[in-house]
Amino acid sequence: MSLFLLSQCLIAVAIVTDILSFQFKQKRHIVLCLALSGVLISVHFALLLQWTAAGLMLVAAIRYLVTVFSHSRRLLWLFLGINSLIALFTYAGPLSLISFAGSCTQTIAAFCPRDQGLRQLMLVGTSIWLLNNYLVGSPTAVVMELLFIGSNLVGYYRFYGLPWRPRLVD
Repeated sequence: MSLFLLSQCLIAVAIVTDILSFQFKQKRHIVLCLALSGVLISVHFALLLQWTAAGLMLVAAIRYLVTVFSHSRRLLWLFLGINSLIALFTYAGPLSLISFAGSCTQTIAAFCPRDQGLRQLMLVGTSIWLLNNYLVGSPTAVVMELLFIGSNLVGYYRFYGLPWRPRLVD
C-alpha cells in the first residue's frame, strides 16, 4: 500500500470521529472525539510530508484534551505560541501559513467555554483547513472537512436552531 493510500485510509477513520463529535451536546465529548481525530489527521499529514500541518494537528489533539480540564487564557496563549513555533520551524511556503491560520482559529475555538462558541469558530477554522487540504491534494481530507462542516451545522441546528432565523412579531 502506498503512503498516499494509507494517508487516505487514516482520514477515512478520522471522518467517523469528526462526524460523531458535533452530534454530542457536551463539550467534553466533542473535544475527546476531536482529539482522536487530530492524531489520525496528524499522521495523515506526516505521510504526505506536510510537516507544518502534521505538527499543528498533533498539538491540536493535545490541546483538545487540555480543554476538557481548563479554559485558561494562559493555556490559550501557550498553545497559540506553540503553533507559532511549529509554523516558524517547519515553514515551507504558503501552505504552512494556511494550516497555521486554521490551527490558530481552532485553538481559539477550543478554549471557548461554551459549545456554541466552539461550534461557530470551528466552522471558520474548518473552512481554512478545507482550503489547505484541497491545495495539498488530499481528496479524502477535503471530503472530511466538508462532512465536518455539515455535521457541525446539523448539530448546531439541533441544539440552537438557525442563528439567522427571522423572528416573527408576537
